[in-house]
Amino acid sequence: MYFPEYRARRLRRNENIRRMVRETHLRVDDLIYPMFSAFGKGIKKEIPSMPGIYQQSIENIVAEAREVYELGIPAVILFGIPECKDAMGQDAYSETGIIQETIRAIKAEVPELTVITDVCMCEYTDHGHCGVIKDGDVDNDETLKLLAAEALSHARAGADIVAPSDMMDGRVAAIREILDANGFKNLPVMSYAVKYASAYYGPFRDAAESTPQFGDRRSYQMDPANRVEALREAELDVQECADFLMVKPALAYLDILRDLKERFNLPLVAYNVSGEYSMIKAAAAKGWIDGERVMMETLLGMKRAGADLIITYHAKEAARVLKK
Repeated sequence: MYFPEYRARRLRRNENIRRMVRETHLRVDDLIYPMFSAFGKGIKKEIPSMPGIYQQSIENIVAEAREVYELGIPAVILFGIPECKDAMGQDAYSETGIIQETIRAIKAEVPELTVITDVCMCEYTDHGHCGVIKDGDVDNDETLKLLAAEALSHARAGADIVAPSDMMDGRVAAIREILDANGFKNLPVMSYAVKYASAYYGPFRDAAESTPQFGDRRSYQMDPANRVEALREAELDVQECADFLMVKPALAYLDILRDLKERFNLPLVAYNVSGEYSMIKAAAAKGWIDGERVMMETLLGMKRAGADLIITYHAKEAARVLKK
């Protein structure tokens, strides 16, 4: 039987050779862990649709932040669940808001852990939308003022990076302007540059208690059918001086990750969202898949598509696997 001169299996024949020629690598340094900080004391409430992920009061957030740091994970991203919500989401930009207090507590106890903050209004408004409502829709330009105030309050509390996730037009520029004007020229902005109106967010909305009370978010988040629009959105954020670009969700949008990687030279972040996490957990609990292997293959696929960093609820598990 005739064989071609080159046999691809030669480079797959044992683990050492496979390691030597491996093209894509997932590292603990690539991981960012999301955390949900809740107002109150003694709170550690598991999210039913996200096994192993909790709403936690600040003292428990700090304890988990220490665990994250000891695993070698470089950063967390914080989401807040305030005591009270109102139409203007005032807790989002209050100097004593839930996230501002959480930042201070983490930086006091685990100062070397990088703290990223989600900058948005949906967790803080009683209507669940990402900004100021006028005539039944989010008013873009009025919302920019609140987002800028929120980002500045996070910076003053000690955040290392702010991450606007609202998808308002011009929000990166508004945040950059207010940070620069107040002595935070060196604080990076991690933009949710390409954020789709996705069904994969369902478990997150349970976790953050941010389900819209009317309508949906399709007037400001992107249509899942669109690809070229993603390049336009990312280009605008580059022009407005974003320091990182993010694609959310990741798993169904690997083509978008690759597009942005080939077009722009900023660090690229993939958000491995709640629905992606929950599907793996549910299938593993049923015994239908090897949860650990599917988790690692999924994260590696995001890296292969072009992600430099991955926000993932799997971060602690993945870090333990990588340390084996």
